[in-house]
Amino acid sequence: MTRLVGLDVGTTSVKGIAIDQTGAVVHVAERGYPLSTPRPGWSEQDPELWWKAAAEVLDECEADRALGIGLSGQMHGLVTLDADDRPLRPAILWNDGRTQKQCVEIEERVGRERLIELTGNRALAGFTAPKLLWLREEEPETYARIRSILLPKDYVRLRLCEEHAIDVADASGTLLFDVARRRWSGEVLDALEIDPAWLPGVAESPEVAGETHGGVPVAAGAGDQAAGALGVGVVAEGGPASVVLGTSGVVFAALDRYAADPEGRVHAFCHAVPGVWHVMGVMLSAAGSLRWLRDTIGGDVSYDDLIAGAGRWEPGVEGLLFAPYLAGERTPYPDPEARGAFLGLGLRHDRGAMTRAVLEGVAFGLRDALDLVVEMGGRPASGRVSGGGGRGMLWLEIVASVLGIPLELTRADEGAAYGAALLGGVGAGVWGDAREAVDTCVQVTRTIEPRPEWVERYAELQPAFRRVYPALVAARGD
Repeated sequence: MTRLVGLDVGTTSVKGIAIDQTGAVVHVAERGYPLSTPRPGWSEQDPELWWKAAAEVLDECEADRALGIGLSGQMHGLVTLDADDRPLRPAILWNDGRTQKQCVEIEERVGRERLIELTGNRALAGFTAPKLLWLREEEPETYARIRSILLPKDYVRLRLCEEHAIDVADASGTLLFDVARRRWSGEVLDALEIDPAWLPGVAESPEVAGETHGGVPVAAGAGDQAAGALGVGVVAEGGPASVVLGTSGVVFAALDRYAADPEGRVHAFCHAVPGVWHVMGVMLSAAGSLRWLRDTIGGDVSYDDLIAGAGRWEPGVEGLLFAPYLAGERTPYPDPEARGAFLGLGLRHDRGAMTRAVLEGVAFGLRDALDLVVEMGGRPASGRVSGGGGRGMLWLEIVASVLGIPLELTRADEGAAYGAALLGGVGAGVWGDAREAVDTCVQVTRTIEPRPEWVERYAELQPAFRRVYPALVAARGD
């Protein structure tokens, strides 16, 4: 049997899957590890934890007899290595917020408009470049010993293949990459005084970027969002978008050319498909908002009970709105200080009402992202859903009705690891390219249509939701 393995180096665990040549999943393995928060707002991990977990997962997936391996992982994290390829300190992760000062510095050095033009993004605290500047300013002895830098999945590649490499999709999230030209940006590197010799070689996602000691080819892979979008069949402009209802929420559409929002409200990255880019709107608390509600009102309450209560309320919940900005926001408001709120609470509102308001608030936030994606040229006719929130039918009906497009579920719900496995298959020559891999392996199993009566009601409510964020900003005195 043909065996292809995909590995996803996540924030809380490494997940691996093995698939056959039809795309059927034949094995799934996962190993978890802790997250370190040494100070408020900091988020770090020991890279050795990734490698130990990855080695166990690869062994369980029998990667030594695979035709190919693909890699995916959490984006933006900074791994600094010395001359012997040993980590100099714990990796600083994507959800670390210590670098606001450095973000301001980057936009001043490069110029905000020029930075967006080159990299497709504003300087945000989660990205890689601000972390390097923070190290230079706060840990100069460590900075002086740097000889190379990698992102999380590429540290696993280093241990697996002894190669310093990265793919164009993950490199797009460093703020050091010329996204239009799919190469490192000499202009940004010069402006920030970062040594280009530290950077790994760049490959397109399906290209082989190393081999295991046993001779198994390892594809360059992709960051988790690009790999996950590939895994649900998002490969070309005009096709479906990826709609992620995970801890964070994402609307992701492919473009056949580079396009960056001049205001940096959505991200522009290279896609995992050669010659394709993507625009992506990200909200930081999607299913995370629902988890917060459950934990706040009592952790013994099941999600099924919450959703059942929400189903007893009509759209709009009698004027109750929820602002899903519990951990700051990215799209359309790049504001790390944004915070959530319930507005319009009344004596009639119960737990079910609050739950429905959360489900609707997240959907409205995703609509904000979709509108910007469409503005940038993405015109999806449907959305392919992934993430844990996609298992609740009521929420899917709400999201479909707010977005105004049908949502589709696919047979494999393995996220970025599935897309990584497809890339491993292309690298191994099982399929000619990413589109052939998708045509062969990705199958839609269910479609959730918007409910016409809800579409009209939610269209009436969206403007009210968009007035909430400015009101919250005014209330905090900005």
